[in-house]
Amino acid sequence: MNWFLLTLAGLLEVGWAIGLKKSEGFAHLGPSLATLGAMALSFWLLSIAMRSLPLGTAYPVWVGIGAVGSVVAGSWLFGESLTVLRVVSVLLIIVGIIGLKLATPVPG
Repeated sequence: MNWFLLTLAGLLEVGWAIGLKKSEGFAHLGPSLATLGAMALSFWLLSIAMRSLPLGTAYPVWVGIGAVGSVVAGSWLFGESLTVLRVVSVLLIIVGIIGLKLATPVPG
């Protein structure tokens, strides 16, 4: 369950990164409120997941999901370029996330 919550927290991080872009520096009320809500929920879910997951796993996985998702969202929603180096870099982050998951003992 904590891995699910951590994944959801990471996806919400992507949501609030998109919201930061759309709010244009908190200049637009709707996107600003959505961003703040997604931030709060993302941090809350991360904190719950960290009750049983190690800090050295939970935080990097959360950030990694946010980073990978933000690159994908930036390309898809905002037309940002996807160069070979960017794709390879994202793949390395994904490998790191999988490695942390596999290296983390199951809480007993």
